Amino acid sequence: MSIEVHRDAYGVPHLRAGDPEELAFAQGRVTAHDRAWQLEVERHRAQGTTAAFLGAAETEWDLFVRRARLADTARRCLARLEETDPETADWVRAYADGVNDGLAEGARRAPEFTAVGLSPGHWEPWTPLAVWLSTHILFAGFPTKLWREQVATRLGPEWTELFAADGPATAGSNGWLVTGERTASGAALVAGDPHRFIEAPGVYQQIRLACPRYDVVGLAVPGVPGLAHFGHAGHVAWAITNAMADYQDLYRERLRRVPGGGVEAYGPEGWRPAAVHVETVEVHGGEPVPVEVVETARGPVITGDGPEDGEWEGLSLRYVPRVTGRLGFEVLPRLLAARTVAELDTALDAWVEPVNVVLAADTAGGLLHRVAGHVPVRDRANSLRPVPAWDAGHAWGPEPAPTPRADVTGGYAVMANARGIAAPLGVEFAPPHRADRIAELLGASSAWTPGDTAAVHRDTDNRAAARLLAAVEAAGAGEGGDAALSAAAAAVRERLLAWDRRMDADSADAGLFAAVRGAVVRRIAAHEVFAGLREPAPYPEVFRPWLYLGPRVGLALETLLAGGPVPAGDVARIVREALEETGAGEAPPVWGAVHRLAPWQALPDPSEDADARWPGLGGDHDCVLSTSSAPGYTDRSARASAARYVWDLADRERSGWIVPFGASGVAGDPHHEDQLPLWLRGDLAPVTTDWNRLTKEQG
Repeated sequence: MSIEVHRDAYGVPHLRAGDPEELAFAQGRVTAHDRAWQLEVERHRAQGTTAAFLGAAETEWDLFVRRARLADTARRCLARLEETDPETADWVRAYADGVNDGLAEGARRAPEFTAVGLSPGHWEPWTPLAVWLSTHILFAGFPTKLWREQVATRLGPEWTELFAADGPATAGSNGWLVTGERTASGAALVAGDPHRFIEAPGVYQQIRLACPRYDVVGLAVPGVPGLAHFGHAGHVAWAITNAMADYQDLYRERLRRVPGGGVEAYGPEGWRPAAVHVETVEVHGGEPVPVEVVETARGPVITGDGPEDGEWEGLSLRYVPRVTGRLGFEVLPRLLAARTVAELDTALDAWVEPVNVVLAADTAGGLLHRVAGHVPVRDRANSLRPVPAWDAGHAWGPEPAPTPRADVTGGYAVMANARGIAAPLGVEFAPPHRADRIAELLGASSAWTPGDTAAVHRDTDNRAAARLLAAVEAAGAGEGGDAALSAAAAAVRERLLAWDRRMDADSADAGLFAAVRGAVVRRIAAHEVFAGLREPAPYPEVFRPWLYLGPRVGLALETLLAGGPVPAGDVARIVREALEETGAGEAPPVWGAVHRLAPWQALPDPSEDADARWPGLGGDHDCVLSTSSAPGYTDRSARASAARYVWDLADRERSGWIVPFGASGVAGDPHHEDQLPLWLRGDLAPVTTDWNRLTKEQG
């Protein structure tokens, strides 16, 4: 082999090899060296075997993965890839071989294996596809349909879409493209940041992949070959955001036992056999949990086991890779080899899941703004709530919906999960605040540089605060009577009305706003009109993040303040009470004192001060610096920028990138958390592509 591994000052791996397959092997091996624990957690999550070493808390996830048949779907997708594109299948297999080659050494560096008594396992050629599926199966937020069902049933069908907002467990992003007419160099810039639940180690891996066919820097998903989402190949650069498209459906199934232990499902043609078998989820420190896996003609049944005899109801999940046997992995090597926007565009025609909005530019002035992915054509009711499996009107059409595209005009394009070119493909989108703010900032200059562009990432203007501030202002408009405020509440009101609306970490006024907002959210959620929505939903626990009333109220607060089932008079009273509560208590701390990073870790730190070690953050859910929490319930931020980047088409070495922690997933490694200070400041680490400025690893 001709593999070379080089590292930059931040420990980022730069790989060189003789051909793409050898390079995929090198990517797998170096990832296993740097992220062995993370890779094995992801493999087990994709297989539904995490409870076997992490304990009972992971059982619900494992049950969902087994019922949804993620591993079997990955095997099915690899089999189709082997038939239609054997070269890409071999490329994926080479990555898995590389992981296996480096996993034992990587595991010796990672103390977590010893802590839980886990030995590194074996990666199958289909494992990277399974990791991709498990990472994105909840990406489209199909559990939101369960929430809408609850709203329609318990509040009334007219309120089905009342809480429409960027959901509490979906992933979003900012992204923007500045054309050469608005840059100092005359060449385009592509920039942005994906917003995901922050995990330690991080969900993105900075890496460089070079062979005679291509030389690309970008952000990889550990466990998956190539650079699916963000890359700079020298001549062309690309980035994505979540299109917020709806491409997964839930069907209400009628099921029954038949003699011999089989199961039938009632569909448009009457009762038909369903596939059924039993698996066992092993649980560390507990009893094994048997799980019945049932699959109808619509898809796998994801809601719980049925009775031993008789009929019952369940929900089946229909998702594109399960139906088509395609995941879009044939696109990955084509992205790496693309040298123009046109080649990138052609490659993306085969993309499947997740559905993304793409921005790209090349050195010849080519520009791209399009949606990529497979969205089935079906009745609109499918996109709102679970639909009856026995109604043929809810079947999928034979071809996917056309993927929209748009010209880049005015010198820039913005993608931030708001309604835009992807609007025909979805139901719920993010509010327009981030997209509008980015466009406003980009429009203010015609000489953008990479350094200036990075400053957009740091913007903390909170446009979503406007409606609550208007309600705060109205709360003091009356004199005497019920509208009168105490002196303390009036002082809170005056401070908020003078606030600059920036959610800076050191801002006392931002902390004050958050306190008032939290009090408003709690009171609205406690209103009698929402009593039915406070009752537990009859769905598996893994879907609970989508089904809690409180976070839903916090994210839909703008809508609920302006209209909805809570009477306007009650809303005004609630705002006054929130001002009084805040004024009567101790002064809230600065925003960053309560809005602290709260990353997910497969093996949490058991020490008493574990939470306190994570830093305070600026930003908020609808700021460009998007750091999400659950207002009214916790100000901790579990979701934020999982990476930031600026790709410069004039000179790749003037590009920059950052991840929340570091290149290494090994605690104690010099590059475990060395990027965290830069990430907190909103700075970027340099992209170094000169091989002479890198350190070559020996062996």
